[in-house]
Amino acid sequence: MSNVIEKLGLKIIRNPPEEMLTELGVRQWTRWSCPPKSFHWIYGFKETCYILEGKVKITIKNESVEIVAGDLVVFPKGMSCTWDILVAVDKHFSYA
Repeated sequence: MSNVIEKLGLKIIRNPPEEMLTELGVRQWTRWSCPPKSFHWIYGFKETCYILEGKVKITIKNESVEIVAGDLVVFPKGMSCTWDILVAVDKHFSYA
């Protein structure tokens, strides 16, 4: 069962149903992996990503939220945040 969280401008869908992932074409999106590290990022485009593996703390203006394997996350265009990759991450992503 999925659970939708809207926090800090992010939309996080925890454990979206497989039908939703198929409809979005998630498995055909570009794949990106990164070992544990921290970096600042500004989104030039709206990005939707699906976390396959890992755990990330996203910090925006001194507030944070964790995203984990099984989360579908929407980052709005223009968002400025820090990624603290706590457990190596592997994700599919799409700019839309």
